[in-house]
Amino acid sequence: MEEKKLDLNSIIGFILIFGILIWIMYQNQPDPKVIAAEKAKKELVAKAAKAKELEQKIIEKAAVAVVETGDSTQLVQLQKTLGSFAYSATLPSAKSDFTTLENEVVKLKIANKGGFIVEAVLKQHEKFKKGSGQLVELIKDNNTNLNVVLQTSDNRTLQTKDLFFEPSVSKVGEDQILSMKLKAGANEYLEYKYILKPNDYMIGFDVRSQGLNKVLNTAKPLDLQWSMKTYRNEKSISYENRYTEVYFEHKDGKIDYVSQGENSEENAENATFVAFKQHFFSTILLTDKPFASSKLVSNDLVKDEAIDTVFTKQFTAEIPLAFSNGEIDYKMNWYLGPTDYQILNDYDKNLEKIISLGWGIIGWINSFIFIPLFGFLGSYISYGIAIILFTILIKLAMSPITFKSFLSQAKMKVLRPEITELGEKFKKDPMKKQQETMKLYNKAGVNPMAGCIPALIQLPFMYASFQFFPSAFELRQKSFLWADDLSSFDEVVKLPFHIPLYGDHISLFPVLAAIAIFFYMKMTTGDQQMAAPQQEGMPDMAQIMKIMIYVSPLMMLFFFNSYGAGLSLYNFISNLITIGIMIVIKKYFIDSDKIHAQIQENKLKEPKKPSKFQQKLQEAMQQAEAQKAQRNKK
Repeated sequence: MEEKKLDLNSIIGFILIFGILIWIMYQNQPDPKVIAAEKAKKELVAKAAKAKELEQKIIEKAAVAVVETGDSTQLVQLQKTLGSFAYSATLPSAKSDFTTLENEVVKLKIANKGGFIVEAVLKQHEKFKKGSGQLVELIKDNNTNLNVVLQTSDNRTLQTKDLFFEPSVSKVGEDQILSMKLKAGANEYLEYKYILKPNDYMIGFDVRSQGLNKVLNTAKPLDLQWSMKTYRNEKSISYENRYTEVYFEHKDGKIDYVSQGENSEENAENATFVAFKQHFFSTILLTDKPFASSKLVSNDLVKDEAIDTVFTKQFTAEIPLAFSNGEIDYKMNWYLGPTDYQILNDYDKNLEKIISLGWGIIGWINSFIFIPLFGFLGSYISYGIAIILFTILIKLAMSPITFKSFLSQAKMKVLRPEITELGEKFKKDPMKKQQETMKLYNKAGVNPMAGCIPALIQLPFMYASFQFFPSAFELRQKSFLWADDLSSFDEVVKLPFHIPLYGDHISLFPVLAAIAIFFYMKMTTGDQQMAAPQQEGMPDMAQIMKIMIYVSPLMMLFFFNSYGAGLSLYNFISNLITIGIMIVIKKYFIDSDKIHAQIQENKLKEPKKPSKFQQKLQEAMQQAEAQKAQRNKK
């Protein structure tokens, strides 16, 4: 064998490529001035934060001195810093204390400092897996912050998160009420009122002011700042993170969301709620008076799922609170609970729309077929069996469409010899061959599109399942066979290494689904190839289908390995049932001899008038043929 050698052109090519790479690397080097500016900016931010922290410590120390000793010097110092709100620092509540509100489903801990919830525990839900002993904590260890920026009439800028509120607990019937007041005087205050009802995830949250029209600058709205680093609660952080995002509702009821990624930002006009939605749990702020214009930001915190295992996203919301007659008065609510369609839907506030069920017909299928049917089945039997029965019912409902598709393929298969004959006869005239083929279809009473239409009808149901099962809260931590959680992957083998796009484990249901897809495609590919003869100038579909027999199962293996087991179980059962239906239809309902006889009988009848689509297609072919003849004359 002759040894391959590099010629001069190859050497020059390599040199040029190398030179281009060097140039690109040089061009992409960061500018030293930019690096220095970024460093200086970070140092300034750190310095400002440190100064703020020191100032806050001085304020707290002075507040303690005033409360405990009545030190007038310290009081003067507080007044210089806090103005009228120095009054709040002189009260006995000016200390790091907490008030707890609790019902059957949620436990809240509200701090005097800042007046906001610093702990929110969902008492009926565990994180990671059933039996972990770790309850879901939406708020803890300062992962959430609520702050109102106060612009005073004497040109001070104060942060409510740094100031002390005075708590007062009362009850009205079974409702627990906590009033947190940031006071500027005995009857001058900003109030957060929390109302916790029995067995409810929805917490009343009123924000109002009294007597502050001369204390605050009312020329522009107050800026409410809400931020949250969402804790991981599920087994797969990458899967959970995929469904963690910010949603909001416009005044007209339209639901929108913030794109995922780095510093993704949206301006929400007239928002009636802002939802920091996690995969299976959400924190939602609702208001009776729409927020005029809110800035919402989402940041992805999972860069490497092997390292970033605590938090999923960083969410921030800047929300304006408008003054009315010199005072603030908003009746709001916090929802801290499951992202469960039924629970959210029962509030009748459009909250269930934050669950991604798909748009248009896909959303309708999920809302009016999948959710009611699956909910009904799940109320009587285990969820694993419910998925199987649910799949059987859906596939049986689709069986007439499947029958139509197979019947069309059978008819096309019978006609294939004649179509092939036409192809040979008009080999040199593709346009004429196409026209004669269309005539044959018309005479035989066969619609070449009849096999495609049923498949298109089934597509929305397939896409609906991809939206429904990942969003089904009912499947969370429900076991079936070897899967301990149908909402997460069903790991049967833990790998000692990580495979890109696959993971560090093997899930069994995707493997079974991939095998079922392989056999289904193996059984149907031959019929599809027989039904659709090769068209000149068109891709070789037979070859493409042969490749897809192996590509489709591989895609199932890789993409579904970290998906919820419920979806993979659905796909496995769905393909098994389709194979069964196909075998039954072929064996008992489709007779090739009868189809052939019927086609021959149809040919003897008066040809049907072509449909408008066929007429337009024929006219287009004739025009193309005329243009081709005109070009040949030239």
